[in-house]
Amino acid sequence: MRYILPFAAALLLAARLGAQELVDEPPLVPADEAETPAEVPDSGTGRLTRADLEAWLDGFMPYALADGGVAGAVVAVVGGGEVVLAKGYGYSDLEARTPVDPDATLFRPGSVSKLFTWTAVMQLVEQGRIDLDRDVNEYLDFVIPRDGGKPLTMRNVMTHTTGFEERLKKLITPDPENLDPLGESIARWVPERIFPAGETPAYSNYATGLAGHIVERVSGQSFDDYVEQHIFQPLGMENSTFRQPLPESLAGRMSEGYADTSGEPQAFEIVNPAPAGSLSSTGADMAKFMLAHLGQGVYEDGRILEAGTAQEMHETLLTMMPPLNRMALGFYETDTNGRDAIAHGGDTQWFHTYLHLFPTDSVGLYISMNSAGKQGASASIRQALFEMFADRYLPGPEPAGEVDEETATEHAALMAGRYENSRRSGTNFVSALGLVGQLKVVDNGDGTITVPGFDDLSGTPKVYREIEPFVWVEDGGEERLAAVVEDGVVQRFSSDAVSPFMVFEPPPWWRSASWLLPLVNASLVALALTAILWPVKAIVRRRYAQPPLLTGPDLRAYRWGKIASLVTLAVIGAWMVAISAMFDDLKLLSGVLDPLFLALQVLSIVVFPLSLLIALWHAWRVWRGDRRWPAKLWSIVLVIAFATVLWLALTFHLIGFTSEY
Repeated sequence: MRYILPFAAALLLAARLGAQELVDEPPLVPADEAETPAEVPDSGTGRLTRADLEAWLDGFMPYALADGGVAGAVVAVVGGGEVVLAKGYGYSDLEARTPVDPDATLFRPGSVSKLFTWTAVMQLVEQGRIDLDRDVNEYLDFVIPRDGGKPLTMRNVMTHTTGFEERLKKLITPDPENLDPLGESIARWVPERIFPAGETPAYSNYATGLAGHIVERVSGQSFDDYVEQHIFQPLGMENSTFRQPLPESLAGRMSEGYADTSGEPQAFEIVNPAPAGSLSSTGADMAKFMLAHLGQGVYEDGRILEAGTAQEMHETLLTMMPPLNRMALGFYETDTNGRDAIAHGGDTQWFHTYLHLFPTDSVGLYISMNSAGKQGASASIRQALFEMFADRYLPGPEPAGEVDEETATEHAALMAGRYENSRRSGTNFVSALGLVGQLKVVDNGDGTITVPGFDDLSGTPKVYREIEPFVWVEDGGEERLAAVVEDGVVQRFSSDAVSPFMVFEPPPWWRSASWLLPLVNASLVALALTAILWPVKAIVRRRYAQPPLLTGPDLRAYRWGKIASLVTLAVIGAWMVAISAMFDDLKLLSGVLDPLFLALQVLSIVVFPLSLLIALWHAWRVWRGDRRWPAKLWSIVLVIAFATVLWLALTFHLIGFTSEY
């Protein structure tokens, strides 16, 4: 997501002002705070103490939130085995002007919830009750179909290599009535496997819900009860819950969620695959969770994992896109400045979060915001905070290297083209988003490449320069991009930001946006012109009292061609409006649009093939008569346009009959 240039400039200015304040005139702080023992090796820019950190954050966060249109945030930093700082910024309720309290205000960390699910799984692994490499069907009360005879394992689930397509229906809803029991939700519809297990990273909320259900089945407890008893209670996380709606004791302390500071507060979000994202927690409680993982499974008197199990969870790394960041068992790498880091991010519609751990340095950073912000500013705020925090307190070398100009030019040309995301819908109508969502890698002509959508703080596409064969690094930054190339053909690529759980692969020619998207656009323009000019021509003829140029079968073919254009445009338009509405307002993922989608699928089955037949009939009537060459040419254009729409419908499953997606 992007955000506007003034916000980027303000964000950087705020960070610099905060840093300058520390260098020129350190603020006065109580002696006990200034001497907080949590430290990391001297970085050359100051030690990680409460005084230093709070002054720096106070220069960064308020300005960033205000300019980004984010109502409030909580930040927690741990180091040296204790909490260095947990502090709220902004408001949890804009109208009431209620400040964020790190000890009391609950935020929704979204997919950071998954770390608790993975911790629960690993507790059962160390008890010998779950085997990471056994078929998950041995733990289930329904069957996950094998793919090519290959079983699905919990290791696949924890590393996002299940091969499942995206499942979106009922993912998030504001209506508690749409919350299904976990087992029922997971069993209702198993997404298709679009990749063999273990071979392709493809992030899956469904797979995490599956893991949570296995925790229930193996432990004999509900997922909520299990996490409360085996994770929250040992760590003293008294202000945390996976329950939806919130228990009465916590509901009054839940932060409101906002699109941005100009909007109204939004309803509490219900996450159907609860183990994938339903956690509500305070910053102080999340600090305890970070300390437990940094402490090899122990926080104060509470143990949630044996040391060896915690180490296995953090250090069992799956290499899929060397040398980029890798997936661990639930955590994923976010290495920076040459330092090991593991993390997890999370987003609901309104809350946006990231948790980073530096295990070797015993440091953890957590930020959660209650608004998306202007132009999605929250995404850039959390990334900027991580990068600037690491540069300030945990500095290190940047990636280095170079290749010769001839090789760089050759490889940039090889990379240019369209790519589709491994995290996608593949067998239902939502796959149509894949046509417009394919990434384009651009050869800049000077040995560098850009990927529109991989943007810097100003919203400008990053420029990547090759530092070793098929490994690039962004100019002025650390993010790397790498590709797997076989026999001179790019098989896949990714970047450090997403490589543990997502890759981009060239689509097969028949669904490549490089030719299909321009052809679809041109076809829709041709159909629109045909539909628009029909009444215009009729009005002109009537105005000047001209008789129809066509009669009999030729006139009927002409009229039916216009009708087919109108109806096809109407059906395509309805598809576009329905799918767009569903993603603009996630409560529509509840299934409320199912009758419309079923109706559109039926209409597509009838309208698109029939329209092509009408176009062929019309072209036959035109070419067998004495019509002039413009009419003959246009009849061929219409055949191509209707054939393109039918191709689109078949390729992206607009023709089908399903209410699951």
